[in-house]
Amino acid sequence: SHPLLCSPGIKCGGVLSAPSGNFSSPNFPGPYPYETECTWLIVVAEGSSVLLSFSHFELEYHAACAYDYLQVYNGAARDRGNLLGTFCGRSPPPPFSSAWHVMAVIFRSDRHVAKHGFAAAYQKDACGGQLTGLSGEITSPRYPESYPNDAECRWSIGAAGGGGPLTLVFTDFQVEGGQGCGFDYVALFDGPTPAAPRLGRYCGSARPPRTVSSAPHLLVLFKSDFNIGGRGFKAHFYSAGECQEVFTTVKGNFSSPRYPNFYPNNLKCQWNIKLPPGYRVKIFFLDMELEGRSSLTGGCDYDHLAAFDGGAENGSLLGRWCGRESLAPVTSLSNQLLLILHTDRNTAKRGFSIAYVGVVPMNVSCTRTDFHIQIPVQSLAQLERNRIYLGTPSCAAQVVGGNFKIHTRFDTCGTESQKRNNTSIIVSTLYIDFSAGDQEDIHQYEVQCEPKKKEASVTLIAGPDPARLSQAENLVDAQQREGGETDAHEVKSQDTSDIVFISICILAGLLMVIAVVGLVLL
Repeated sequence: SHPLLCSPGIKCGGVLSAPSGNFSSPNFPGPYPYETECTWLIVVAEGSSVLLSFSHFELEYHAACAYDYLQVYNGAARDRGNLLGTFCGRSPPPPFSSAWHVMAVIFRSDRHVAKHGFAAAYQKDACGGQLTGLSGEITSPRYPESYPNDAECRWSIGAAGGGGPLTLVFTDFQVEGGQGCGFDYVALFDGPTPAAPRLGRYCGSARPPRTVSSAPHLLVLFKSDFNIGGRGFKAHFYSAGECQEVFTTVKGNFSSPRYPNFYPNNLKCQWNIKLPPGYRVKIFFLDMELEGRSSLTGGCDYDHLAAFDGGAENGSLLGRWCGRESLAPVTSLSNQLLLILHTDRNTAKRGFSIAYVGVVPMNVSCTRTDFHIQIPVQSLAQLERNRIYLGTPSCAAQVVGGNFKIHTRFDTCGTESQKRNNTSIIVSTLYIDFSAGDQEDIHQYEVQCEPKKKEASVTLIAGPDPARLSQAENLVDAQQREGGETDAHEVKSQDTSDIVFISICILAGLLMVIAVVGLVLL
């Protein structure tokens, strides 16, 4: 942390632990001193939240607030994942509601131009306020205890830099009921104020439906009358697009919010990949840097990324990762894969970038002389048969019944013999061309057969064209090169042994000729 650079005799900053209080810039309402830095840490009882508001605000203006500025943090200072905003000029910051019981405010002035500064007030457990994260939680006052009478709370939710539509989900709801919800109620508005179109008004004990705003702002208004209360409500919100996405295309890529800049704290983001039946999902980690493992348990207890088979968290866990790791690709067991990013209250990092490719369902078998490949037409319904071929376009699939079929001999269709782990195998490449317009997109699968055992296998070796999806495919290609180098060496050693054998035969032949000629001459 930085030292307090206050001028001699100027006291500023400190820890504020009372349930409510006020603070202001040094000398307020007079001009603040030059070259000053102050940090206020507001700490209230655990389980409570802090509502911070500004009654006066005037700092030197700069478009990027590079001279004099005020920063508000949702938690400890100087953690970029906690930064709610940086402010200067004459526009006061909005009221902020913290996601937990700690909030920090930093004020800094440079050596030129001093203004009147600011005055701020905070209070514990006040309801409502401005929420600017990509995801967060709101509860009625005193939840899960009964809420107070005559309460009126307004939560204005909106991502700091705009963002996508917001989704609000209620996980618990018990508010006094009544005809038309005239007593106690929760009202939702499609914008930052009650003047925006109303999305719904709810009371009673039935949970309101999942609500999605059309703009990057949502207002939640809670009102109670003079008698009869209830447990209240608990809800969470998230910004769709950056923090909640569903993918149904055969390939795609996505990254953590704000990547490659630091992701926000207090997130729970979900990416759900849903492909047609029969497909499997293969994900490639292009880059990953999350908060590291716990020094106590050695586990990913803080920020972590988890993958589940299927579309829900109760599916089979495919992996849980954190820190800075280079990860091998992961393939689902079914046609759905769910990725969830959890981030805690502090220590944000760069995040991750991921690409995925759908593994096409196919049946590959072989005899001692032939490959048999079968792919359900419904899996590739939009493709013509000539878009699916083995080795060369002349070996295209035929449509037989409900399947694309390729039946070829080993001596055709670019098939070659290789030696891997001292075993002779037959190898070829199956191409599936998903290209549309001028966007080339050819997926490649290596098919191989061990003729002695009549055993065949298939592996996805490259998704879209390497020149196009640079990062993802570079990574795939690198793995191919790694996997392929040993194969190439083995093939080369096989080729070299053939050359040596032929050379020995020629040498033996020459020696025999010399011996015969010698005998004749004798």
